[in-house]
Amino acid sequence: MAWEIRITDEARRDYKKIERSVQKQVLAGIVKVSKAPLPSPNGYGKPLGNKNGNNLTGFFKIKYRGIGIRVVYTLVIDKMVMNIVVISQRDDNYCYELAAKLYDKYGDNIFSDVFGKFSK
Repeated sequence: MAWEIRITDEARRDYKKIERSVQKQVLAGIVKVSKAPLPSPNGYGKPLGNKNGNNLTGFFKIKYRGIGIRVVYTLVIDKMVMNIVVISQRDDNYCYELAAKLYDKYGDNIFSDVFGKFSK
């Protein structure tokens, strides 16, 4: 059973800026991960932890090596909601800095069911 996918306004804007063919690949990856977004051994989730001085504990990432995109997400485990927080070029510093800024902006709501549904 797939988790419900939600997205921040910032990630939605960045998604819309991506070339259409790349959007399809990003969406396919998000849908795949939403079926098992927790970390291994049962899922696809890759925990972030402390990155470049930013405490991103509770955040996870999806890497798209071939297209140079990274998606950062959080989970609302009790409601089975996957929050897409960042969709960006795969530059570690930029991606993690952006995730940290959004954490500062939204606070612990970033781990809540407060964002809009993700649709194409």
